[in-house]
Amino acid sequence: QVQLVESGGGLVQAGDSLRLSCAASGRTFSTSNMGWFRQAPGKERVFVGYSSWSGGAALYADSVKGRFTIFRDNAKNTMYLQMNSLKPEDTALYYCAIYRGGNHVTRAAYDSWGQGTQVTVSS
Repeated sequence: QVQLVESGGGLVQAGDSLRLSCAASGRTFSTSNMGWFRQAPGKERVFVGYSSWSGGAALYADSVKGRFTIFRDNAKNTMYLQMNSLKPEDTALYYCAIYRGGNHVTRAAYDSWGQGTQVTVSS
């Protein structure tokens, strides 16, 4: 089974950029469709973006569209989330996961969650 580890979070100011990484163990990463979710304190975990295994297909939540980009390096078994023009409302714990099927924007469509990496955006 693939194990995922997120990293790259931190404390930044509004307008700054940050790049998160999702490193995977296991040989199936390069053929795995994957996604990013985030969870703010006291709120549900919500969809951020999805990437097909090749990176050729992507889907983003409206709240991040145009600011966030997912890309991946299958040779390094790593997926990235490039976050630009960060806003205080982007503050959350960010998770990556493997897509297993169903509605791409729902948590139930994913499994093999990582432990998350914290992103805090100050105003």
